[in-house]
Amino acid sequence: MAMVDEPLYPIALLIDELKNDDIQLRLNSIRRLSTIARALGEERTRKELIPFLSENSDDDDEVLLAMAEELGVFIPFVGGIEHAHMILPPLESLCTVEETTVREKAVDSLCKIGSQMKESDLVDSFVPLVKRLAAGKWFAARVSACGLFHVAYQGCTDVLKTELRSSYGQLCQDDMPMVRRAAASNLGKFATTLESAFLNAEIMTMFDGLTKDDQDSVRLLAVEGCAALGKLLEPQDCVARILPVIVNFSQDKSWRVRYMVANQLYELCEAVGPDCTKTDLVPAYVRLLRDNEAEVRIAAAGKVTKFCQLLNPELSIQHILPCVKELSTDSSQHVRSALASVIMGMAPILGKDSTIEHLLPIFLSLLKDEFPDVRLNIISKLDQVNQVIGIDLLSQSLLPAIVELAEDRHWRVRLAIIEYVPLLASQLGIGFFDDKLGALCMQWMQDKVYSIREAAANNLKRLAEEFGSEWAMQHIVPQVLDMVNNPHYLHRMMALRAISLMAPVMGSEITCSKFLPVVVEAAKDRVPNIKFNVAKLLQSLIPIVDQSVVDKTIRQCLVDLSEDPDVDVRYFANQALRSIDAAAVAQS
Repeated sequence: MAMVDEPLYPIALLIDELKNDDIQLRLNSIRRLSTIARALGEERTRKELIPFLSENSDDDDEVLLAMAEELGVFIPFVGGIEHAHMILPPLESLCTVEETTVREKAVDSLCKIGSQMKESDLVDSFVPLVKRLAAGKWFAARVSACGLFHVAYQGCTDVLKTELRSSYGQLCQDDMPMVRRAAASNLGKFATTLESAFLNAEIMTMFDGLTKDDQDSVRLLAVEGCAALGKLLEPQDCVARILPVIVNFSQDKSWRVRYMVANQLYELCEAVGPDCTKTDLVPAYVRLLRDNEAEVRIAAAGKVTKFCQLLNPELSIQHILPCVKELSTDSSQHVRSALASVIMGMAPILGKDSTIEHLLPIFLSLLKDEFPDVRLNIISKLDQVNQVIGIDLLSQSLLPAIVELAEDRHWRVRLAIIEYVPLLASQLGIGFFDDKLGALCMQWMQDKVYSIREAAANNLKRLAEEFGSEWAMQHIVPQVLDMVNNPHYLHRMMALRAISLMAPVMGSEITCSKFLPVVVEAAKDRVPNIKFNVAKLLQSLIPIVDQSVVDKTIRQCLVDLSEDPDVDVRYFANQALRSIDAAAVAQS
């Protein structure tokens, strides 16, 4: 009897767990659906599990979401593509629930399944499902239907295709704004599956209706459709049907619609071509750059470089640059920040002379901005300008401002400058670097913020690599060694950190003669943190120095530290000693 009952166990357990009051138990059970399906086998999954899931009336959204996700990969468990239609009923019911995330996941799973179904099953099962949802009384069903048309349309008969196009047209005019929003959002996907003959005749009619919708939430989704449809239409049709819509949207009474246009405009330029861009879209873009709403100006400012790439330099200088100058002193710090993040990219587009004449003053203005994010965005892209105008001009015009920012009160700005210093050093050369930036590099080693001190130590290593060990011995090493005697233990620790980073660059000779005596002396420090950092540092020096130095100096120092009262010091000292022993065994 037990042998007969055993196959019933998984489905019985699932039913029990799905009726349990504990939501976590129900959720775990749903997430194990694939395991349960394997246990049941393909036939029993089709006959018992799928019908049970179709009737499942769980009201918890998290459980339903997990079910929608699991069913999307269920085709192998029901017997392959020929039985894929069996999975549609439970997903259809999930497409009608109120929770948006559940519906979206159900639609996503239906699209995955529908795209794998045979054409006959698509016509017999998937298309009727879409038609039922599109005609549903509850708005949720109609919203879900909008996301399925592009899958259902492919492989249909001409009669069914006509029905589907007509049904989608009705959804575009639905009484509920939520349905019209879904129709606007999915119009581009649906349009890609249609024959070109129907694009102008039917899709563009639907599109025109959506662009004139009284709800701004529908119109702003129609903006997204502009770029998608523009790429599908012939150039002359695009100019006739899409261009007027874009121009009108750029003056829409709702700032959200104008915001969406500002985000998408450069894509639309590619669709309508250079002539229409020059005559119609440049004025529209200028209007958006000068919009009353800061959010619209932020979106437009963030796309200024991409837009200018589509224009010739003369047009950019004539129309866009005056707006850029205004935005650099905009009342909104977020507008200035958006501009600062992209404006450096305009230098290669405009060329050397125009960059020097028009952009450099704007860069300087933004480098001195009161808002730290603006300064940060400019600093992080300085190399783009350097490639265009050369280091001489950069050092004359922007370097004084950079030196000033090296002592900025916001630590992230100081950090950005530090990370830029090695690049500056390589381009400025030793002489200029020593005059202007050398002192700052040591000053950062004693900064109040740990991230700055750590970056400064890394910076010293990169400078030693750039200018060589001889330069480092003159300009960096003496000052780092002096720091080991600093009264503040954090600064002493930073000196040890700098030594550990610089030792591989400086080589064995300098490490043994200059660094090692100082490190051994630091092992007598009264602060345990210093002592266990010495142990870690000595371990890192083992591969750099000769074995005789390890045996004579490093091992003895570590043995002393291994007897320290502090447990952490003993731990790191013993770890380093084990490392010495392992290295000795490896050599022998």
